[in-house]
Amino acid sequence: MAHRVVFVQGGGAGFDQEAAVRRVLTAAGVAIDYDVHCAGRTALDQGKDALPGTLFEAVRAAGVALKTKLLQPQGTVTPTAHGPKSPANYNLDFRRRLGLFASVRPVHNVAGLPSRFTGVNFLLVREITEDLYASSEHEIVPGVVQSFKIVTEAACLRFFRFTFELARKQGRKSIHCIHKANILKLADGLYLECFRKVAKDFPDIAAKDLIVDNTCMQLVSKPQQFEVMAAGNLYGDLLSDLGAGLVGGTSATAAVNHGDGVKVYESVYGAGYETISPDHANPLPLIFPAVEMLKDLGETAAATRIVKAVEAVLTEGKVRPADLGGSAGTAEFTEAVVGKL
Repeated sequence: MAHRVVFVQGGGAGFDQEAAVRRVLTAAGVAIDYDVHCAGRTALDQGKDALPGTLFEAVRAAGVALKTKLLQPQGTVTPTAHGPKSPANYNLDFRRRLGLFASVRPVHNVAGLPSRFTGVNFLLVREITEDLYASSEHEIVPGVVQSFKIVTEAACLRFFRFTFELARKQGRKSIHCIHKANILKLADGLYLECFRKVAKDFPDIAAKDLIVDNTCMQLVSKPQQFEVMAAGNLYGDLLSDLGAGLVGGTSATAAVNHGDGVKVYESVYGAGYETISPDHANPLPLIFPAVEMLKDLGETAAATRIVKAVEAVLTEGKVRPADLGGSAGTAEFTEAVVGKL
């Protein structure tokens, strides 16, 4: 029986990546019934809403979605305090409207991708509903801007309970809570307090905490010491990119965003995503989220085969995308992976 998955197509390089994932999963023998919905700039180009209501209805009904990056309208620039008002960030709005509250980023070595470290294998779990990324800010008077860091007990308790349950499910024995409570005594103090409160219900998991600046140093010194890291929205955004850099960049990781009854497997991108020409996209930033999806769908054997095939191609080194030092197009690299299956 085929698995029903909503595919959220954001456009641009996402079209080539979608074709690559379809090809690889089919070759691996996994039957997927894709319900494709366009969003972001692609939907606007078709005269539709950027985030149509039917999209969210479909994702909630299926409970599973695979998503490319949602592109902003053509010509959108980074807003400033006195510049023109920028349209809403479609990727953030997508998360909010689905009630996604935790983003899980697996960080581990991939054979064939150069890295300064080996033996790296941790989860970066990021709270994605509040903190500075709640985007609550205003200009008090010209030249004075105030931004609010929002931290609530309810969101923190839900987030930490999720994190501990995930760690237990995966057999991980320690969690580091990342904070700056030595300075932000109220906001990060509440965050840390909630962590310690939830930790009491999980005596089998070592609960540790670490100040965010020290965390950065520890990550680039001895990343193997970490099993699970739990961070707020801003710290988590920074540390997840740092973690990806430790193991070879955005090609080596994925993002799995969780809500109540919903999981969205999302590709992770580097700079220059919008300037990639057709058939030149690296498909790995979407293949690895698809691998995580297969694991959760019970298709573990197929997921393992795909990873081994990717690693075999990368280790051989003959066929690589441009951003990994090669010259292969999307289709050529995809066929190389299929050949190793």
